[in-house]
Amino acid sequence: MNLAGNTVLITGGATGIGLAIAERFLKAGSDVIICGRREDKLQEAKQKHASLHTRVCDVADESDRVALFEWVTKEFPKLNVLVNNAGIQRRGSFMEDEEPWSVRRQEIAINVEAPLHLSALFIPHLQQQVTAAIMNVSSGLAFTPGTFALVYSATKAAIHSFSMTLRYELASTSIKVIEIAPPAVDTDLGGAGIHTMGVPVDEFADSIMQRIEAGELEVGYGRSEKARLASREEIDQMVKMMSTL
Repeated sequence: MNLAGNTVLITGGATGIGLAIAERFLKAGSDVIICGRREDKLQEAKQKHASLHTRVCDVADESDRVALFEWVTKEFPKLNVLVNNAGIQRRGSFMEDEEPWSVRRQEIAINVEAPLHLSALFIPHLQQQVTAAIMNVSSGLAFTPGTFALVYSATKAAIHSFSMTLRYELASTSIKVIEIAPPAVDTDLGGAGIHTMGVPVDEFADSIMQRIEAGELEVGYGRSEKARLASREEIDQMVKMMSTL
């Protein structure tokens, strides 16, 4: 995939992996729109990169997703890349979680419902472009789930399945379906300070974007790459090990 000359929408693009992807598309010469729930974070990103376009949007909300689609396709008719990056991670025991279902459901809505709905909205538009792509950010936990983040792991497994099947369904179109499976990356996913042991975000982003540019459609890094390529026996061993963390 050529990183230059695109018009790119990145959900959750104001911080972390989303912003790192945005920066690499910008550097290559693409036009980039980022969206997120927090205006202050969007403005911080724009202060770093004045050419970024921003839009406040809560992708957990269906009406916000529809409004985002209508705004983007009107203001940026050449949009040809959708990056479904927005995600949240709630950690802790599934059995001991006492939050009301409305709180727990938000993780599912952001991590699964939003990418599926946005893809459905944008596919007719993307099919009109000469070249196009849908990039879904899953996780190493899609392949080797962890009990410390059971729902998150399940949502990312769903995104992996969705990416694989959508890739086959769109095989005869101009739309490439790319899956990015991060390992633990040093971002604020799940809360500040939780992932400081993770790989540096720039190190991760440099690697995966180089591989995407080279034409790979499913990419991981470090532990997530190992999980992505593991046998069933290796997966079972890795899940057992992670369940003790």
